[in-house]
Amino acid sequence: MSQVSTSTAPLALELRDVRKSFGKTEIIRGANLAVAAGERVALIGPNGAGKSTLFNLISGRMAPTSGEILLNGQAIQGHAPYEINRRGLARSFQVSNLFPRLSVFENIRCAVLWSMGERYAFWRFLSNLAEVNRRAEEVLDMIRLRRKRDTSVSSLTYAEQRALEVGVTIAGGGNVILLDEPTAGMSKSETANFVRMIREVTEGKTLLTVEHDMGVVFGLADRIAVLVYGEVIACDTPEKVRANERVKEAYLGSVLAESQAAEAQTSGA
Repeated sequence: MSQVSTSTAPLALELRDVRKSFGKTEIIRGANLAVAAGERVALIGPNGAGKSTLFNLISGRMAPTSGEILLNGQAIQGHAPYEINRRGLARSFQVSNLFPRLSVFENIRCAVLWSMGERYAFWRFLSNLAEVNRRAEEVLDMIRLRRKRDTSVSSLTYAEQRALEVGVTIAGGGNVILLDEPTAGMSKSETANFVRMIREVTEGKTLLTVEHDMGVVFGLADRIAVLVYGEVIACDTPEKVRANERVKEAYLGSVLAESQAAEAQTSGA
């Protein structure tokens, strides 16, 4: 069943009967998803549901066995990751993928330069690339790391590294952003600040994020897509997904119960 966006905006990302098999094992089993331009969609599901595989298919790290993946109306399945990136899609990873010996500013500038493709020539002095430096400084402000501009990445806190990862992701100016568990490992206060930052930096962009923290999911997403055994079984507003009996049975009920039990144990301690 196709999971169609209810928005009237054009589709930024669409999956049509996407399948991925490894040998005889089918991991993604006919996934359908439609994400409108400017929409924020959270992808949730139990461990082993295929969320990371789906992200890898969308970003070009893997090719689907069958089906179509469209970015801004153009098929991208089978294209190399750098080609997809330069068509306007950028993604982060569960583990920070940064240059630890470079400064915060230098990491962002590398991302801006990469996005330029053939417009960048290695023989130019970086200090003379005014537009590149301007964009890097702009991203620094967006991710609230201005005060750490010249700090090496290895000296940043975990939350700051995750913020820089988001900065690197958006530095190229892509209009479709994929974030893979952006708040994993953060404290409650760090998570709250991070969610506010994500909302700000993705304003006007399309966001698809994998997230396990239900507080983040319900606080950030316009719609929630539920992936179970390689199929999108529901994609709707947070309120409707929360009330969906099939989702409760397959995933959400047990997650919410665990969350409530944890909160009760903490309050009773």
